[in-house]
Amino acid sequence: TSFVSARAIPQLKDAADVMAGISRPGISRYRMEHAAMVPNARGAGHAVAAGVDQLVVVISATLAHNQANVHRTVDESLADLDDIFALSRQHGVPVIGAVAVAFGCPFQGDVARADTFHIARAYVDRGAASVMLADTTGMATPVRVIEMVTAFKEMFSGTELILHFHNNRGTAMANLLAAMTAGARTFDTALGGIGGCPNVPLAAGNLATEDVVFMLEEMGISTGIDLLKIIDAAHLLEKRLGFTLPGQVMKSGPCRPLPCRDTGSGCLTSKNNDE
Repeated sequence: TSFVSARAIPQLKDAADVMAGISRPGISRYRMEHAAMVPNARGAGHAVAAGVDQLVVVISATLAHNQANVHRTVDESLADLDDIFALSRQHGVPVIGAVAVAFGCPFQGDVARADTFHIARAYVDRGAASVMLADTTGMATPVRVIEMVTAFKEMFSGTELILHFHNNRGTAMANLLAAMTAGARTFDTALGGIGGCPNVPLAAGNLATEDVVFMLEEMGISTGIDLLKIIDAAHLLEKRLGFTLPGQVMKSGPCRPLPCRDTGSGCLTSKNNDE
């Protein structure tokens, strides 16, 4: 969720309630981190008070998109970082520094890599746990992604890089694979491929988590994620939201029979229910 102005985005006014309703098991094999997006120090304060594990601070690489997104100039957003990181240190909540429209802007077009790295440097110098480069409106292409990831790893060699791809132009999965070949290992995905950008009409969502899990597992790369269970989760989300989600594997299932949980025999798709 996101701790933003309820006047600007009323759908997210229940962010604190969402955090309060999350079940947090004690000891488990995999640690679950609950992150929330924040646009400024005020939002960061509300997020910390709600008990988030990570703060995702978002600043756009262009003035036009930052003004449209958070009604601030880039410099004004950067000036807020000292307070956000002070809060982070005080409460032991790490910061993920996200750069929106890092690969292209719907208002400006091409984005200079120097503008993207200027914001990344501001995060890194203040102690960000990682930096996320977001293709907010799906303008990245594989060659550009390889060049960006390579340059980032050279300039910020000690910083974890996260990639966030939208599928507006159908290149998101190719971009993920390109980023992997360049050495990236952490990616932001969304169940069922939900998501979008309020500044782009009919914007596509993020890469569907189940689609990425399917591809990686078929490539022999273990994700630690049960594909059938996450397909079930995507079906459940689709029912709850009430519209068809863009994820593909949730529709087609795996490409080879997997044991059905009920019968033990082969099946190609998981049960589509609310269990």
